[in-house]
Amino acid sequence: MTTDSVPAGGDPRRLLSEARGLARRVRVDQRVTWFALLVLAAVTFVGIPFDWHFLVLDCGGGGTMCQFSRQGVLYYWPPALLLAYAAIAVCYVRVARARGLGARVLPYALAGVALTVLFTAAWVAARLYFPTHPQHFPDWVLVLDRLIAPWGTIGVALLVLARLERNVGLLAFTLGYLAVVLVPIDFGWHWQGQNSTMFLPQQFINGTVLLLGAIGFALAGRRRR
Repeated sequence: MTTDSVPAGGDPRRLLSEARGLARRVRVDQRVTWFALLVLAAVTFVGIPFDWHFLVLDCGGGGTMCQFSRQGVLYYWPPALLLAYAAIAVCYVRVARARGLGARVLPYALAGVALTVLFTAAWVAARLYFPTHPQHFPDWVLVLDRLIAPWGTIGVALLVLARLERNVGLLAFTLGYLAVVLVPIDFGWHWQGQNSTMFLPQQFINGTVLLLGAIGFALAGRRRR
């Protein structure tokens, strides 16, 4: 005598396939990827005037050695990113509850907060150390600096979100975004004759990539519905 847990006429493989399909649909319904990218794009664009206003550029009398410091990174980005991650988490939870689902956004928000604290500590330490210890850095140090900068940590946190959502599209987008941030890629755009605004092309491109990603994921979500 045996105990059959499969409904009469049921195919175990078909039931397993249907269960996996249902789990995938739930994961897709939990995603509000476009909103996360839109918020991060807005934070990046709004940060431009702060970075410009609080930028310190002192080339001294001779003009051969210049001190370049983006103090706006410390004044604007930490609170802006913390608010952004809070807004993204709230949106994910509300959307999930409206659809009768659970939200798995908390690890992403916590990762974003941890990365924000990390980059803030690193930039404070650099601000205290390097004015009195000027150095020339190899290329790999500059790449690391971009990675722990706000626009780099945005990408690292998005990798966490892609893992939580099992979102291959977001993973591919994030890898492309990080390539733009770390290389960096300026597409030949240079702000000639204005050292105080030389950061603008890269930051504008970073924000544009995030904005285009938000539009793309929003359109893809509409087509699925």
